Amino acid sequence: MKVGLHISDFTWDGGAEELRFRLADIAQRAELAGVDRISVMDHVWQIGHIGPPEHEMLEAYTALGWLAAKTERVKLLTMVTAVVYREPGLLAKAMTTLDVLSGGRTILGIGAAWNEDEARGLGLPFPPTAERFERLEEAILICKQMWSGSEAPFEGKHYHLARTLNSPQVLSRPHPPILIGGAGEKKTLRLVARYADACNIAVYDPAQAAHKLEVLREHCATEGRDYGEIEKTAQTRFDLGENGENVQRTIESLHEVAELGFTVAHGSLLGVSKNRQFDLFAERIIPALEKF
Repeated sequence: MKVGLHISDFTWDGGAEELRFRLADIAQRAELAGVDRISVMDHVWQIGHIGPPEHEMLEAYTALGWLAAKTERVKLLTMVTAVVYREPGLLAKAMTTLDVLSGGRTILGIGAAWNEDEARGLGLPFPPTAERFERLEEAILICKQMWSGSEAPFEGKHYHLARTLNSPQVLSRPHPPILIGGAGEKKTLRLVARYADACNIAVYDPAQAAHKLEVLREHCATEGRDYGEIEKTAQTRFDLGENGENVQRTIESLHEVAELGFTVAHGSLLGVSKNRQFDLFAERIIPALEKF
């Protein structure tokens, strides 16, 4: 089982002045420990279950550019891009830039967006749910077209591009893997079956997660897609306890996740900026997961 580190909390000792150094150090230590991928959230305010909106939050693609410069091996992605926050042509260009400057280490994590408060707060588009899913599908098609080398126009319901020129092209071939986040059974998992190279499903209830995978399997059958082609990533969290008291329980829980068919455990490490927590993660969790 591969391990992904999701960095979702930037309210660390030292404040903004130290943030860039701490972020680089965490990423480099994660890479050295064997983490397969690192993600950041595509939010502009902190989200409720982590902290108040006033807590520090970095813009996703700028942060990933910094991480690209400070690492050599780990894959880089958002978990996940809010499709309506950027025009798809610009998103494809940002992803291309990140892919080129990272040496082909990117994954496009994308979803239909959900945080209306931050969107309204900063004047970002936030249309109704049905339209956001329509835009998600069109954005994926635009990215794939731009990464294919085609310069043809794109005419969709919501997006109209006169020339899909993209130079330089991505290094990842045939294109950066596309991960669609979320587990909505009618729309999200259908889009995963139709377009995605990977899914990301929150796993806090194993029975529910198993059901979501079965729904995805059914959508794959309907779409004529090989279910086995899709990488199954589990969104989780690594709560190891202040003194490591939860380490064994965490390993056992993640083994159950692996048994469901997930091949990547991707989650936030509580206390990621604290050396003790990171040492536990590197010395106990990552080696255990690699055996699953």
